[in-house]
Amino acid sequence: MLTSTSGGGNLQIILILVVFFLIMYFIMIRPEKKKQKKIEAMRNALTVGDEIVTIGGIMGVVVNVTEDNITIETGEDKVRVKFKKWAVSSNVRAEAAEAKANAKK
Repeated sequence: MLTSTSGGGNLQIILILVVFFLIMYFIMIRPEKKKQKKIEAMRNALTVGDEIVTIGGIMGVVVNVTEDNITIETGEDKVRVKFKKWAVSSNVRAEAAEAKANAKK
């Protein structure tokens, strides 16, 4: 009769899984949350006169900002289009200023 105790083996497997999930959290999930917070801060900081790009690729200058919506002016015809704030992909003016500040360092 041979009996084996696998209590120590189970503990090692659980420990390896916990370490694996911690590594995945710090490599994938945490940076993504930081990126989301940065994008949300950018969207909340939009002001009249900012040049933006939407997630659909439409470029324009912000002419009106409300709590959830923005209105931009595009093209030579000065067409005004209203968007939800979550549709803003980037703020060209802020990115240019940030790049200029980083270049000075």
